[in-house]
Amino acid sequence: MTALLDMARAAGFEAAAPLRAEQLVFRPEVREMCRADRCRSYGRNWCCPPACPSLEDMARRMADYGDGVLVETVGAMADDFDYEAMMGAEKRHKERFTALTRTLAERYGRDAVLPMGAGTCRRCAACTYPDAPCRFPAERITSMEAYGLLVSQVCESCGAVYYHGPRTITYVSCVFLRR
Repeated sequence: MTALLDMARAAGFEAAAPLRAEQLVFRPEVREMCRADRCRSYGRNWCCPPACPSLEDMARRMADYGDGVLVETVGAMADDFDYEAMMGAEKRHKERFTALTRTLAERYGRDAVLPMGAGTCRRCAACTYPDAPCRFPAERITSMEAYGLLVSQVCESCGAVYYHGPRTITYVSCVFLRR
């Protein structure tokens, strides 16, 4: 677990906390929120519902994983509507998380690493869903929300701070290693 935390910190995340697969609660109501399509990815991305596996399949898959790490990128905003700061923090977070998952895959093997990202997969500028297969199935990252995880509850379960104060934005992801 210490190695995971060290690697997360080396990747540049502002915060990292140990997380065990057993701490996750797969909530159908979170998956149902995807249908509201606020992120405009429902039915448009291989990593989002309805294309991604069912919650039951995801929970079964998680049974093979144990130790993990929750990582956070915290961005400062000039005001509550600082879109540029939000997008900058998201970009930094996704770059860091991609680098971390690649490092873990190199060290432990790709099949031994299960990443869950912040928001929809953005590996490609335009997802091929539903017209063609995913171009990079080994590199795609399904969101924590698509797994039915309530991000604030996952943070609470591992002792991570979710709210970092006014005029901040926090992006959260987690990654697990096969048992």
